[in-house]
Amino acid sequence: MSAPARVGIVGLGKIVGAYLSTLPRLPNLALTAVADLDPTRVDAVAAAHPGVAPLRPDELYASDVVDVVLNLTIPAAHGQVALAAIRAGKHVYGEKPLAASVAEAREILAAAEQAGVAVGCAPDTVLGTGVQTARAALDAGQIGRPLAATAFMTTPGHELWHPDPEFYYRAGGGPLLDMGPYYLSALVTLLGPVKRVVGLSSQPQARRTIGSGPKAGTQFDVEVPTHISGVLEHEGGALSTMLMSFDVWAAQLPRIEVYGDTGTLSVPDPNGFDGRVRVYEGAGRAPEDRGWTELDVLGGFTDAARGFGLSDMARGIASQSPFRASGELAFHVLEVMEGVLAAGSTGQAVDITSRCDRPAAVPAGARPQDF
Repeated sequence: MSAPARVGIVGLGKIVGAYLSTLPRLPNLALTAVADLDPTRVDAVAAAHPGVAPLRPDELYASDVVDVVLNLTIPAAHGQVALAAIRAGKHVYGEKPLAASVAEAREILAAAEQAGVAVGCAPDTVLGTGVQTARAALDAGQIGRPLAATAFMTTPGHELWHPDPEFYYRAGGGPLLDMGPYYLSALVTLLGPVKRVVGLSSQPQARRTIGSGPKAGTQFDVEVPTHISGVLEHEGGALSTMLMSFDVWAAQLPRIEVYGDTGTLSVPDPNGFDGRVRVYEGAGRAPEDRGWTELDVLGGFTDAARGFGLSDMARGIASQSPFRASGELAFHVLEVMEGVLAAGSTGQAVDITSRCDRPAAVPAGARPQDF
């Protein structure tokens, strides 16, 4: 693919706007087609983007003007759409999680290998200046040997703002599968893959009430745990403590912190691409010289947004080289999440059988099409 990779989007819900605003900035990508089960959405997007073909999903998979299917459907449909695209010979890049289960994700990767196509998966927020600056500081030894980390995501629930939140509370949803990929992808980027997990989970509310939009006041059943605590043992020995909850009204917890034997690293929200990175260097310093310092940007794609992972994937396909937001990373993250949920229901530690390479660092000032 020496020419721009031709992208067909399947699923035109709320998240599509973020991708539509980014794709024109990425010269190695060209949007050529869109599809959705709702034809009014298809017509609206196609009308706003001249030259983009409005298609049904089956037409898009078969289209000869599409190289890569960008899968923006709801989590429960991720696997079905990915497999349909792969069977049609298309590369696939999807929103997270890779699939609703490890078994389904394994089927996706096996089908892609057999078809000779690539699979990528969000989140690509870890490619921005926030997590990449933190990684550069870690790699430079600014807090010594990493010993542990914390990762906290707390909210009272997406039904307060989302007009159609039910899918967040069904199979494939919940705070861990919804937001965990951001935090776990960041932890793997910083500390490497995970080999064992323990966890506990609960479901404090059996029903939720939609707070906005045309369905405001409507109640629906909760089918998944909404408060999850876990501990991850990384291959390198560090222990990460994680809390993911849809049941906390307010908290003053750090998003991610990494604790080393000489200091501490404060990492910004991994749901964003940038943010302040701060380091506390303690060992070897006089008490009056210890304290927090904000770091300059040390790595990451500048002005990154959703779609940069897809652009990096297109670069990898064209150069036949690894790309960062890979299916293997997404599979590992999904197995970790499924392991934490399994540990929460059984009370037993769960070994993680998959491994993935720690994704390559992104140099400061890089653009995904440059290398």
